[in-house]
Amino acid sequence: MPFIELQSNLPASCFSEDFLKKLCSCTAAALGKPEDRMNLVVSPGLPMMIAGSCSPCVIVSVSAIGVTDTAEKNKEHSAKVFEVLTRELGLPEDRIVIQFHALQPHQVGKKGTVMSFL
Repeated sequence: MPFIELQSNLPASCFSEDFLKKLCSCTAAALGKPEDRMNLVVSPGLPMMIAGSCSPCVIVSVSAIGVTDTAEKNKEHSAKVFEVLTRELGLPEDRIVIQFHALQPHQVGKKGTVMSFL
């Protein structure tokens, strides 16, 4: 049950339903998770700065159980997510930052319980 949060200073018009589907599909494939378990939130139009510049940029947070817990895994995930973001948004790699967070099953609630019991 991965969570993808994308924050950007780009306008909402840059994040069509088609973009959301592509990002969801790409991230699901990268993480080896089914698309129907993905959770995606995009927050556009934010005042943001990366590396001292307010030029167009994106910060992505990827939180998941069991697949974001090593540098080797996250290096692979990062390459795949960067590919879709640079292609779809036209941003250079230095305007994109990705954070990976390893979740434990007891940290994710669903159906009135936590994933540990599902």
